[in-house]
Parts: sequence; structure tokens; C-alpha cells
Amino acid sequence: MNKLKLQILASLLVGLALTGCDETPVGAAGEARAEETPLDRKLDPAQVARGKAVYEKVCLECHGAGGKGQPGDWRIRDADGHFPPPPLDDSAHAWHHPTAVLLDVIREGSPQGQGKMPAWKGKLSEQEMQDVVAYIKSLWSDPVYRLWWKMEQQSLEP
Repeated sequence: MNKLKLQILASLLVGLALTGCDETPVGAAGEARAEETPLDRKLDPAQVARGKAVYEKVCLECHGAGGKGQPGDWRIRDADGHFPPPPLDDSAHAWHHPTAVLLDVIREGSPQGQGKMPAWKGKLSEQEMQDVVAYIKSLWSDPVYRLWWKMEQQSLEP
């Protein structure tokens, strides 16, 4: 896929995510829906630790400690018409995206006109970007991770 198509796809995904994907799924009792079976995330602890170190070096300033974001509403555009950096824990929309999209946003930055995230391609190695994504996934609750995993599997189907 060429770069323009990727940018268009990323813009569409960000727009969809911002319009309808702003909350953690909750059940009638106000608790996150989840299956009761234990969850094996298969995240490599060493990779998560490396990702946390990279996150704290280059992502924390904008996306907040533990991916919790900054004060204010990340869904409201600023005076320049850009969205603020969203939280990356499961309180926002990062978990609505497959791994490939998360990596593309890190590589290429915010889709034009959406946010102010810089492109990290050429500044971070591919491994560092993958490590950061592993760390971000480690921040998600089990119910949200389960939902993400199902979506991820669907994105990998031909």
C-alpha cells in the first residue's frame, strides 16, 4: 500500500475511533465485561520493560504516565484544530486499533490534520516501536485486551 493510501486509512481509522470509541466497554452493573477464564497475553516481559523505557523517554510527555493522558478532553480539538494526545491505556481508543495500525501511527505520526504526533521513523528503531506497542498493550485491562485480541485476529484474516 502506498503512503497516501496509508495516510487516508489512518485518518479514517482515527476519525472513526474518535467518534465512537471513547469508553471502556461496561456491562449493566458498571463493571467491564469479561470472560472469567484467565488471560494469557503472551507479552514478553523483557520487551514490555524495553517498551516502557522507550515510552518514558519519548512518549510520556504527551501521553502521560502509564498512558493515562493529560488533563482535559482528548476528544476536543485545540485552537489549531488538532486533537490532543489521547491516553494510551484502555480509557481511550488505542485498543481499538490492530497492531499494524498502532505501528503505522508511531512510524508516520498523526494523520495530517488530526494531531501533532511526530513521525518516529528514522528516530526509533523498528524494534523500539514494537517494544512501545507491547508496553501499551500491557496497560490494558483484561476485558479490553480480550476485545482487542478478537479484533486483532479479525484484522489478520485474509
